[in-house]
Amino acid sequence: MRFRRFSPRQKQVLTWWCAPRTRGREAVICDGAVRSGKTLCMGLSFFCWAMRTYRGQSFGLCGKTVTALRRNLMASLLPVLKELGFQWEEKVSQNRLTVRFGGWENTFYLFGGKDEGSAALIQGITLAGVLLDEVALMPRSFVEQACARCSVEGSRLWFSCNPEGPEHWFYKEWIQKQEERNALYLHFTMEDNPALSPRVIRRYARSFSGTFYRRFVLGEWVAAEGRVYDFFDESYLRPPPEGEMELWRISCDYGTVNPASFGLWGKRDGVWYRVKEYYYDSKAQQRQKTDGEYADDLERLAGGRDIQKILVDPSAASFIELLRRRGWTVEKADNDVLAGIRTTAELLRKGELVICTPCADAIREFSLYCWDEKAVGDRVKKVHDHAMDDIRYFAASVAAEGDSGFFGGLWVERGKF
Repeated sequence: MRFRRFSPRQKQVLTWWCAPRTRGREAVICDGAVRSGKTLCMGLSFFCWAMRTYRGQSFGLCGKTVTALRRNLMASLLPVLKELGFQWEEKVSQNRLTVRFGGWENTFYLFGGKDEGSAALIQGITLAGVLLDEVALMPRSFVEQACARCSVEGSRLWFSCNPEGPEHWFYKEWIQKQEERNALYLHFTMEDNPALSPRVIRRYARSFSGTFYRRFVLGEWVAAEGRVYDFFDESYLRPPPEGEMELWRISCDYGTVNPASFGLWGKRDGVWYRVKEYYYDSKAQQRQKTDGEYADDLERLAGGRDIQKILVDPSAASFIELLRRRGWTVEKADNDVLAGIRTTAELLRKGELVICTPCADAIREFSLYCWDEKAVGDRVKKVHDHAMDDIRYFAASVAAEGDSGFFGGLWVERGKF
C-alpha cells in the first residue's frame, strides 16, 4: 500500500502536535468539504501522537455510532497503521483496541455519540486524548462529556466534521472561539485531497446544489433555505424496471390524522427502485383508517412478493405490533431527520436510490418539501413530508448496511510520517 503525496493542509494535520508553531495548542478542529482528505489524516495523526507521547494510557475514538466509526474511519485507518508497523488486538464485544508500537502499548475505546443518553457511555473513564469524527452530528452533552474525560497531563482534543448551520452549537462554541479554546482550526477543500482528480472534483461540484453545495463542496456553515432536495428533477425519475428483483422491502410513514405513505422498493444490481407506493390522506378522504385497514393496504401493496423487511416510523408502536403478529419482519426506522436527509440526497445523487414514475405522491412532495427558514437551526416544514419521511427511513436503512458515507483518504509509505 502506498500513499500519494500529502497536501500542505494534510501535512498540518499530521504534524500540528509536534510543529514548533502549533504544538502548544490543546485541540485541533478540521472542517470543510466532503472528500477533502481530512478524516484519515486526522486518524493517522491521532494514533502517531498517542503512541509517541504516552505509555499505558487510555484514549477515546468517537463517532455518531460505533458502526459508523468502524466504517468511516477504522476500516481504512487500521491497514495504514499495520503498514507503519503498528500492532493491535481488538475486542469487538468491548469496543476496545489495544495498540502496540516500539515497545509501547495504549488502549483505545470506541464510543458512539448518537443521542443525549450517549453521554452516560463515556462518563467515568479517564482519557489522555479523544478524537471525535463528525462531531457536528453528535449531541453537545456527549461531546462535552468526552472532553471532560481528558484529564491526563498533556491531553488533547481532535475534532473533524462537515459544516452544518451557522447556529450550530459546535460552530459557535468551538470554531468561533478557537483562540479562546486554544484550538488550531484547519479548513479543508476538495483541492486539499491529492487523491481526487480535477475531473472527480468537478463531478462532485455538479452533484450538489443549494445548501448542500455550499456546505459539502464549499465547506461553509450556512443556513438551510428553499427546497430540501433542490437538485431533484425529472432526470432522477425512471420507469419501473422489467423482470425480477433480487430483494423487496417496504418503508412506512404511519398516519391517522396526517397522511400515511408506504413505498415498495425492489433491488437490482446494487440499485433500489421505488416501484410503487400507497398514500392515504384521511383529511382529504374525510375518513380515518384503523391499523388493521392499513395492514390490509400494505399487504395489497406487497402483492404476494417476498418482502424481506418492513421499515416503520418508530412512533407507530401499535401498527408495528400488528404487522409482527401478522408475520411480517418489521424494523423500527432511524428517525434522525437531518442525517436521513443527507443520506437520501447522497443515495439519490449516486443513483443507488431511484424513484419510479408511478410514485406520483413522492414526486409531488419532492417539489414541495422545504426548509423552515424561520426556525432556529436546520428544521423542515412539517407539511408535504410523509413520502419524504418514508423515503428517508428507507435510505437510512440502506446506508446502515453498506458504506455510503463520504470519505477522503490516502495510503502512506511505511515509515514516512
